[in-house]
Amino acid sequence: MLYLVPTPLGNLKDITLRALEVLQQADVILCEDTRTSSKLLQHYNIHKPLSPYHQHNEHKIVQHIADQLMAGKTMALITDAGTPGISDPAFLLVRECVKNNIKVECLPGATAFVPALVNSGLPINRFLFEGFLPLKKGRQTLLKQLATEERTMVFYESPVRLLKTLKDLIEYFGAERPCSISRELTKMFEENFRGTLQQVHDHFSSKSIKGEIVMVVQGKE
Repeated sequence: MLYLVPTPLGNLKDITLRALEVLQQADVILCEDTRTSSKLLQHYNIHKPLSPYHQHNEHKIVQHIADQLMAGKTMALITDAGTPGISDPAFLLVRECVKNNIKVECLPGATAFVPALVNSGLPINRFLFEGFLPLKKGRQTLLKQLATEERTMVFYESPVRLLKTLKDLIEYFGAERPCSISRELTKMFEENFRGTLQQVHDHFSSKSIKGEIVMVVQGKE
């Protein structure tokens, strides 16, 4: 069978006892970056064969992995941080497993957008998760659609593109739209900054931006 195992966002203590148990029992651990995952596994004294599974090779090897699962192997899929499938590879493999009646189980655990959303101070009874915005094709069309979205919206963004995305959101949503930025969640330099889109833009324009970023933007009133 296949286990989808969430891993810590930064703080290595943010992993469940069951996740550690599954990783100890798996025949093979599929991981996004073997170097990154090795640090976590070594910390918990887990020594299992690692196999790369990421967005650049998943189309090529998904059938091979499914064949191994059908042959009786138990595999655990992890990513560099968070829950597999949330803006990370997993969908293709899960779909292939479902197609071939291979049992799949997803463990509960860390997902970056959840603490960012809850901590934002914005309405969370209804929300829309968009992940990463398109870099070019379809970006303007999507932003025009989201400008009238009434639910709270959640985005992922990289440090190098944060200011450009904030400028785009100001253009389409308006400078006064409330927003919250969470950066380096669970790590030593975690930051949660709240304000209007313009205030958030001005804040991050005056500093060096590092770490993974979650943007939470209030919907249109």
